[in-house]
Amino acid sequence: MLPTPANLAAAATNVAAKVFGAGLADLRPMPRVLIDQGPSRSVYRLSGPAAQGPPVLLVPPLAAPALCFDLRRGCSLVERLIRENRRVYLVDYGTISFADRGLGIEHWIEDVLPKAISAVGADAGDAPVHLVAWCLGGIFSLLATADSPELPVASITTIATPIDFTAIPLVAPIRPLADLTGGWILTGASRVLGGVPRPVVKWVYQLSGFDKYVTKPVAILSHLDDREFLAQIEAVDRFTGRMIAYPGRTFGQIYHRFFRANDLAGGTVSLNERAISLADVRVPVLVIAGLDDGIAPKRSVHRMVEVLHGAPEVRYAEFPGGHLGVLTGRRARDTTWPEIGRFLDEQAAVPLAG
Repeated sequence: MLPTPANLAAAATNVAAKVFGAGLADLRPMPRVLIDQGPSRSVYRLSGPAAQGPPVLLVPPLAAPALCFDLRRGCSLVERLIRENRRVYLVDYGTISFADRGLGIEHWIEDVLPKAISAVGADAGDAPVHLVAWCLGGIFSLLATADSPELPVASITTIATPIDFTAIPLVAPIRPLADLTGGWILTGASRVLGGVPRPVVKWVYQLSGFDKYVTKPVAILSHLDDREFLAQIEAVDRFTGRMIAYPGRTFGQIYHRFFRANDLAGGTVSLNERAISLADVRVPVLVIAGLDDGIAPKRSVHRMVEVLHGAPEVRYAEFPGGHLGVLTGRRARDTTWPEIGRFLDEQAAVPLAG
């Protein structure tokens, strides 16, 4: 179809705003108040004093900035939860440096998350906390809850959290070479560098959506009159540009325990000569997968339903979107977010056992 005068006018306005103005996306973060802080841990309250109901703690993964939950105004899960009058909190791990190279998974599941959960519960009047986590944040949330059943966790929502790593196409091409070298091809370099640098993390993320990355210029040109589309691209570019490094030891554990041994698919992870079983998660869990996710394909995510034997309820849902899109894409406003809201409302209405 040929562009109409209205299309051309909208395109001209958008290009002018992008080139000569401040951009198209409203990237202002939602207001926040720091309530707790420690190594690799800053915990913020994002909702106002009139917010009601049980607290919701947003748990990001490593390497990705915590703004994944607050991408831009009009497409922010934080904004949506606050508008629903919920009490919203966020844990931010900050930046990762060479000095953090010795931090392992234990640091997050034994120290960072338990202290963040306890701080949120205390701030909310000793209320049990509902965790909403993305990607690796979901794995950490499950392991922390299984490892410390005394934590005041009321429910867990995982979004795009892979469990069966054999189902991830991105890993398949390098698995034979890694097995041949005993994993050194990946972990050796990370040990030398003290971790996985930010540029590498960004490159891997872009590789997972290579087709979209290559066709991005064409998509932008064909949507110059669509302000919402261009604003989302702008916000995602900012997100991708703020990727964070992985600590060396954590990356090594993730590779050997998750990728090579595929422990999570069996339901038990061995860390420091002890085992953590996902069957020890004793709270309701909502599992959400993205239909177009190249990093956490739905088969990898669905495996979680089969290993959470101890949870009183495990609910599974699939929605359109890639790895980030299923969390905070434009379609998530009408798919993922309402499902999270329904789950939280239902769990808040159920008396806690014990």
